[in-house]
Amino acid sequence: MSEPAVLMEGVVFGESPRWRDGRVWFSDWGANQVIALDTDGSHEVVATVASFPMCIDFLPDGRLLVVDSARQRLLRREPDGSLVRHADLSPISRKPWNDIVVDEHGNAYVNSIGFDFPGGEFAPGLIALVTPDGAVEQVAGDLAFPNGMAISPDGATLVVAESYANRLTAYDIDSDGRLGSPRAWADTPGDHPDGICFDAEGAIWYADVGNQHCVRVRQGGDVLATVDLDRGAFACTLSRDHDPRLFVVGQHWAGPERSRPSGRVVAFPAPAPGAGRP
Repeated sequence: MSEPAVLMEGVVFGESPRWRDGRVWFSDWGANQVIALDTDGSHEVVATVASFPMCIDFLPDGRLLVVDSARQRLLRREPDGSLVRHADLSPISRKPWNDIVVDEHGNAYVNSIGFDFPGGEFAPGLIALVTPDGAVEQVAGDLAFPNGMAISPDGATLVVAESYANRLTAYDIDSDGRLGSPRAWADTPGDHPDGICFDAEGAIWYADVGNQHCVRVRQGGDVLATVDLDRGAFACTLSRDHDPRLFVVGQHWAGPERSRPSGRVVAFPAPAPGAGRP
C-alpha cells in the first residue's frame, strides 16, 4: 500500500477510533478528550472525560457511549451534549475497563483487562454485557488481556483480541445478547493484537503496537495485507463509503505517564469490497 496520509498530529494518546457520519471519532486518553475528526483534518472535541482508558462506540440511534474506567461506569452523551451514566460497571470489576463495541440492538460489550496495568500481577480479564436499559452482567471470562473488540458484519459473532495470547477469539452472540463458548478465530504468532475492526468481506484488521503495523487476516489466520507505521499502531477503523480507507491511531509508547504528544491519526487506502475476498 502507499504511504499514509496524516490527518492529525499532536495527539497525546490516541485510541478507540470509530467511523461514524463520515468522520473518524477517537479518544485521546492523554488529553481526556473524545475527538471527531474530518477527513480534511479539521476536528472538534465532543466530550471530555478524565479517564485512562476511555474507549467509545455508538448506540444505534447515534448517541455516543464512553467507557469511564476511572469511575467504573459507562457514560452516554445525550443530544444536548450532556454526559449521563448509562451503566454502573463496578459490581462486575473494579479493575481497568478497556474496549467497547455495540450491536444493532443497543447491547454494549465492555471488557476489563482484569489487573492493574502496568505493574500489576497478571489476572485474566472478562467481557460484560450492558443491555439498553443499563443492566450489566458478565458474559465471558478467562481472557489474556482482552483488548480490541468487533462484531461481524452479519451481527452473529463477537471477536476479541487477546493481546497476551497472540490470538483473536470469537463468540457466537445469542438472541438475548449473551455469548456462547469461546473459539479460535485466528492466531497471530509474533503479534500482540490491540484494536481491531471487521471489513465488509468478513476479514479483520488488527493493530500491533510493538511491531508497528496493522494486519488484515481472514478467519483461520491467513494474512491478506500489512501496512507499516513509524510508531506503535494501537487501533484502527475502516470508512464505509465508495473510497474505503483504513484509519490508524498510533504513537510512541513509553507508559501511560508519558505526556509529550507523539500521537497521530493516519489514513491508508484499503481494499475495496470484493478485493481479496476471504
